[in-house]
Amino acid sequence: MNSFISSFWALVRRDIRLAGLIGGGPLVGLAFFVIVVTMVPFGVGADLPLLTRIAPGVLWVAVLLATLLSLDRLFQADHEDGSLDLLLMTQMPAEGVVLAKCVAHWLTTALPLIVALPAVALLANLDTALLLPLLVSLVIGTPALSLIGAIGAALTVGVRRGGLVLSLIVLPLYVPVLIFGAAAADAGIAGAPMMFLGAVSLAALALTPFAAAAALRISVS
Repeated sequence: MNSFISSFWALVRRDIRLAGLIGGGPLVGLAFFVIVVTMVPFGVGADLPLLTRIAPGVLWVAVLLATLLSLDRLFQADHEDGSLDLLLMTQMPAEGVVLAKCVAHWLTTALPLIVALPAVALLANLDTALLLPLLVSLVIGTPALSLIGAIGAALTVGVRRGGLVLSLIVLPLYVPVLIFGAAAADAGIAGAPMMFLGAVSLAALALTPFAAAAALRISVS
C-alpha cells in the first residue's frame, strides 16, 4: 500500500513538473480563460444587467473550454516517447496511473483558473454575492472535467491529431457538469444543483479511472 501511494504521488509530481515544460503548461489555459471571458462583452454589448445575468454560465463555459484545451496532452506526450507503455507495465494498476494523471491535470489546469477567478469575474461583471458559490461549484465540479476528459484522451491517444475527435467525444459528456455548475452559482452553496454537481464528480471518480484504463489498454495494444 505504501509503495502504491509513493508511486502515485511520484507520478503526480512528475506530471506537474512536465506540465510546466510542455507548451507553456498552466499559463496557456489561464491565458485562454481570460481571453474567452474578455471577448464576451464585445459580443453581448455594453448591457451590464445582461452580462451580470449570464456571468456564471460564461465563466463555467470558459473554464470548460480551457480544460478541454489541455486534455490532449494528458496521455499523448507519454505515448509518443514510450513512457506510457512503461507506466502501464509497472506494479501500479492502470487505473492508478489514470487517477494520478487526472490529479496532476486538475492541479495544473483547473486550480490556476479557480485561483484567478475572483479577478477574471470582474471582467464578466459577476455579482459579488455569487462569487463564493461559483468558486465552490468550480472546486467541486472541475475534477469531473479532468476525470471525464481522461476517457476521451485515452480513446484518442493513438490517433494522429486527435484533438477534434477528443472534443467530439468529451463535450457531450460535459453537459451535466456545465448545467449543474452554472445553476449552482445561482442556487447557492446548499442548493440542489450543488448536490447534483457533487454527485456527478463522485460518480466520475468512481467510474472513469476504470473506463479510461480500459481505453488505454486498447489504444496502446
